[in-house]
Amino acid sequence: MDSIEEAKRVLRVEAQSLLDLAERMDENFSRAVGLLYDCKGKVVLMGMGKSGLVGRKIASTFASTGTPSFFLHPAEGLNGDFGMLAKEDLIIAISNSGETRELLEVLPLIKRYGNRLITLTGHVNSTLSKAADVNLDIHVKEEACPLGLAPTSSTTATLALGDALAIALMGKRDFKKEDFAMLHPGGVLGKRLLLKVEDLMHVGNAFPKVSAKTLMKDAIFEITSKRLGVTAVCNPEGHLVGVITDGDLRRALEKFSDLFNREASEVMTKNPKWIEKDALAAQAVQRMEEFSITSLFVFNQAGEKIPVGIIHLHDLLKAGVV
Repeated sequence: MDSIEEAKRVLRVEAQSLLDLAERMDENFSRAVGLLYDCKGKVVLMGMGKSGLVGRKIASTFASTGTPSFFLHPAEGLNGDFGMLAKEDLIIAISNSGETRELLEVLPLIKRYGNRLITLTGHVNSTLSKAADVNLDIHVKEEACPLGLAPTSSTTATLALGDALAIALMGKRDFKKEDFAMLHPGGVLGKRLLLKVEDLMHVGNAFPKVSAKTLMKDAIFEITSKRLGVTAVCNPEGHLVGVITDGDLRRALEKFSDLFNREASEVMTKNPKWIEKDALAAQAVQRMEEFSITSLFVFNQAGEKIPVGIIHLHDLLKAGVV
C-alpha cells in the first residue's frame, strides 16, 4: 500500500477510536473527576510498557494543570518505591487488558493503604476494572496496526482520555492562565503572564531625562549615553511633557540649522505614550505594537504626571516576552 494512503488509514482508524470513546462518556467519567477533585494527596499513575509511557504523560499533564501528580512504576513499587505513596493519594492504573500482572500484584497493597483507585481498561469485566472505585472503558474496535498487535488506537484513546480528565479538573478548579503561568515560570507563557513592567523598566540614572529648556547638544548626549534612542522631556515640576526620539532628531536636523542651540521643547513630540508599572510586560508589547513605537514611559499609576522609568522593546525581547 502507498505510504500516504497507509498514513491516512491509520489516522482515520485512530480518529474513529476517539469519536467512539466520546460517545461512551457517562456518569463513570463524572465520578472519576469527582474523586480526583476530592483527592487530598497526589494523583499517582501506574502502568506497564506502552501504558506506562502514556501514564507518564498523563501525570505530567495533571501536574502542569493544577493537579499534583507523578508516575510510579508498579514493578519498582513492589521493590521499595511504594514508600512514595501516601494514604491520601489516588491511583490511576492503566491496562488495556485489565490483567497486567504487575498491577494485579500491587492491588493488595493499594487496598491495604486504602487508596481510591480509578482504572483505565479495555475490558470492563477484567480483574483490575472490578477492583476499581471507578473504571473508565478505553476499549477500541481495532488497532491501527495492520496486525492488530501494536498498541496504537488504544494508546491514543487512553492519552486523550487522560487529557479529558485533566481539562475537566481545570474547569472544576477554575484554573486560570495565571495559575498555569505559575507552574511554567521558565516558559514563554509564564513570562508573558508573570513579568510586569516594573520588573524590566529602566530607573534612576539609567532613565534618560532632560528638562524642557535643556539645550539639544546636551539632550543628544543624554540620548546617546543612556543607549535607548530616546529621552523624556520634563517641566520644572518633573511632569512628563514630551519625548525626543531618533526620529525627532532626524526631523529637527532638516528643520534647524542650529540644532545644538535649540531647546528640547522645540524638538520634542508632545503627549508621549506611557504605561503603569504594575501592567504586564505583555501589555507593554501590545501598546508598542498599537502605536508602532519602541519605548514607553512608566508611571506608578494612571493619572500621575511624574514618570518613574522607561521600558524599551529590547528589554522585552531579552526577557523573552516577545
